[in-house]
This record gives sequence, structure tokens and C-alpha cells, in this order.
Amino acid sequence: MTTELDAIDRRILAELQRDAMLSVDDVSERVNLSRNACWRRIRRLEDEGVITGRVALVDAEKLGLGLSVFIMVRTSHHDPEWLARFRAAVTSLPEITGVYRMSGDLDYVLRARVADVKAYDRLYQRLIAKVPLNDVSASFVMEEIRETTVVPVELR
Repeated sequence: MTTELDAIDRRILAELQRDAMLSVDDVSERVNLSRNACWRRIRRLEDEGVITGRVALVDAEKLGLGLSVFIMVRTSHHDPEWLARFRAAVTSLPEITGVYRMSGDLDYVLRARVADVKAYDRLYQRLIAKVPLNDVSASFVMEEIRETTVVPVELR
């Protein structure tokens, strides 16, 4: 179910996505709304699950995790027990930062951050030890042209 958002809600979300550390005073000033009204809207957006959390974005390269990897997975297993094992496996590996069940030729696409190809191989070995996979291939990102966590909130 989609939450009804007006233009002010969307502007609040845009500002908080740019900088979640903004104070309510700063957000209210930027969206031209009183502090209390702005605070109430932010609380409602949190209570309704539109705002799901606030995080600090870090530079993976500066943490020694400069290689971004997309891992493509095909499996012949589609039963609930296998899926439970797969979910447990991919959520237990901190290098895996995204997991997507796909339509089409691939069953799953995983996104991971590692130091280098050797670190990817160690991740791969740990993954296949946890759950049987039929076909796994990886593509290494050569250049990140655009990476964002921002969800477009402009009016439809």
C-alpha cells in the first residue's frame, strides 16, 4: 500500500535523503514549514514506515573495500527449505550488501564489497559452503558512474 504524500512530505524526504543529520529546524527552514509541523510530518513518515532508518554513508575505498562485485546466481532449487538456507547464507556474509530475486534467466543477483579479487574468492568459497548453487558468475565493477541511495520523491 502506498502512503499518500503531498509536496511538502516529498520535499522533507528529499532534504533528509540529501543529509539525514539535518536538524528539524534546518529541514523546516528548507521546506518553508514551522518547526512543529515539520517535526510532526517527520514522525508520521517514520511511524508509517516511509522513513525506515537514518544512516551514515561511508567511502568503501577508504575502508579498503574498493572492489564492487555483482554476483549472478542460478539454482535448480526452489523449495522453501533451500530458500531459507540461501537467505541465512547471504544475510550472514557482511560483504554482501544487496540480494535480489530476479525474473528472467537469473535467479538471484547479489551485490558485494570486497578488497580485491582474492577477497571475492574467499567470499565465494564461504557462500558455496553454506548453500548449494548450480551456477555462479561474477562481474567486477571497473568504474562506478553513479551510485546513490536516494529514492526519487518528485511528484508523479
